[in-house]
Amino acid sequence: MEEILRLLEKDARYTSKQLAAMTGQEQGKVEEYLTQAEADGKIIGYTAIVDWDKVDKSSDLVTALIEVKISPQRGEGFDRIAERIYQYDEVESLYLMSGTFDLAVFISGRTMRDISSFVFGSLATIEGVTGTATHFIMKKYKEKHKIFEKQEEQEDRLLFV
Repeated sequence: MEEILRLLEKDARYTSKQLAAMTGQEQGKVEEYLTQAEADGKIIGYTAIVDWDKVDKSSDLVTALIEVKISPQRGEGFDRIAERIYQYDEVESLYLMSGTFDLAVFISGRTMRDISSFVFGSLATIEGVTGTATHFIMKKYKEKHKIFEKQEEQEDRLLFV
């Protein structure tokens, strides 16, 4: 049944009938599995991936990746600080990372100034946060397996001299 989850992850619009046909399962079994997967928290929600660059330009949003370094709390590790951070409405995604920083925070705002205000006014002031680095996303090429703008295939040209 894991195959059903993988299919839904790629396209959440599949119906239970389509999923049954694609996996060779009975439609009733698929519906039962989906209901249980939602109840168990295996399926957290269904979303659409929107290319906001193609929507009304007055709704432009700036998106940023913020690297956060923290001091883990005794007995709670990174969880307490992560929980405090993900409570903010601005936070779209939050990940515990390996490497040079501990948390990756993705947020969107109306302007770079809005994001900067969030970083120095809210994020950096949390007890245990020891450093941040903000990276603004300039252009999205691919997200969740979906390509935003496919480039026309270019014909290879050879130049002989």
